[in-house]
Amino acid sequence: TKKQEWEARSSIRAEELLTLADTIKLLNDDDALELFKATLPSPSLLQTKVSSRAVRKQALGALKAARHSDPRMDLIMLALSGRSKNFDKVLKMIDDMVSLLGREQADDDSKKVYCEGALDKTEDEKKALEQQIEDHEKSMADAKEGIATLTEELAALAAGIKALDKAVVEATETRQAENAEYKETMAANK
Repeated sequence: TKKQEWEARSSIRAEELLTLADTIKLLNDDDALELFKATLPSPSLLQTKVSSRAVRKQALGALKAARHSDPRMDLIMLALSGRSKNFDKVLKMIDDMVSLLGREQADDDSKKVYCEGALDKTEDEKKALEQQIEDHEKSMADAKEGIATLTEELAALAAGIKALDKAVVEATETRQAENAEYKETMAANK
């Protein structure tokens, strides 16, 4: 399994190293050098220096050839087509803007925490005031019931007083009539 895989990789690696050594030996041979000189008149395998302007031109051509609708690509093309101008000022302004937005976000976060605390406190006060209003409304309802009960009791007492006054008047009239009859009887008996 793993041991067999390792052995297989090791043998392949050893074969590759042998092949590379043979290739290097072949290329370093004098016959190979003379063959190279005969087939290649100039040293065309050397890397030539490419200017940054040429690289920019090549990249700009590749971007123009590709169809795109991304505004970021337009910005890259603008940067590549610029001669000696660079975007250092713009990049600095963007960095400053990002840091400013970060500070503003931190300020907003702290204000949000403060506002949420204030809202919680206000909601608690509102609930307390609503409870007080409810309690006062119950007290007012109880007081109105008490007033209604007392009004009924006063009306009943007033009716009782009137009935009592009427009974006193009738009793007085009866006593006066009896007294007058008694006086007549006494005067007739004399």
